[in-house]
Order: sequence, then C-alpha cells, then structure tokens
Amino acid sequence: MRTTFATVDAYLASLPDDRRSAIETVRANLRKSMPKGIEEGIQYGMIGYYVPHSLYPNGYHCDPKEPLPFISLASQKSHMAIYMFCLYLQSDWKEQFVAEYSASPEHIASGKKLDMGASCVRFKKLEDLPLRVIGQAIKRIKLKDFIAAYESSIGPRNAPKRKK
Repeated sequence: MRTTFATVDAYLASLPDDRRSAIETVRANLRKSMPKGIEEGIQYGMIGYYVPHSLYPNGYHCDPKEPLPFISLASQKSHMAIYMFCLYLQSDWKEQFVAEYSASPEHIASGKKLDMGASCVRFKKLEDLPLRVIGQAIKRIKLKDFIAAYESSIGPRNAPKRKK
C-alpha cells in the first residue's frame, strides 16, 4: 500500500480509525525508544525514522539523496509492519530480538508464530505486539554502532572496481 503523503500527520489521517490507533500507539513507543539524533518523517511511502544527512552525510547507499533508514512503520493492505532495518545489519541483534519477542507474554498469549521477514515484523492486532520488547531492542542500539554496522555491511564506497 504505497503512499505519497508529505507528512506523518497526513499519513495517519489517511488510515481507518482502527489502523490509525494501532499505528499511533506503535509510533509513540518507537519515538520514546529512538537513539538521540534519529529523525521522523515520510520515507519510502512509510513513517520513517532515519539518520539525517546532518549526522551521516553519505545517506543511504541505494539512494544517497535519502537519509540512512533506521526503522519504518507502515499500514499495508493486509497487515501493519515495523521494518527494523536497524536489526537487519547484525545477526546477533536480530537473534536477541527474536528470542525476546518469542518469549514475551504478548506473543505467547497470541498463540501465533512470529511473522517476521528479513527485517519486518508484521502484525494484525496491536495486542499481539510486544511493544516493550521492540522498545528494548531499539534502545540497545547506539547510533554509532548502527552506522558502523551499516558501513561494514556495504563495504567501502567508491572502491575501484576489480578487473576480471
């Protein structure tokens, strides 16, 4: 469900009441958990939390005009999702998150399997989402460590191409 909204408020206003309420609750949890320096806005058609160019001038390697993504939050056609790019970069960060998520009372009570892709956690009902676990995972990641993990994952920029 790609959107073209210019602001987070416009994005939220476009959602049905039940989705808006859930997304606003998750958004509040994300905002209080973010490392200092992360900014909020619309990025890739979703609510995005990113490292601004003022802190990381290189931007995102896929599109350097875009700031470096940290987390995104979206209402999709058949679910809502938190895209946790911050966990994608380090397998130990993701493994700890998955273990804590799976052991959370909310997840156990839901009786559902964790619906997670490479970096996204999909959910249909807010009650099934362990917000405390998500907040803890975000708080553990220091901005300098995130940037270092990102740079390590993409390798040196503008490196000369190897001859075949």
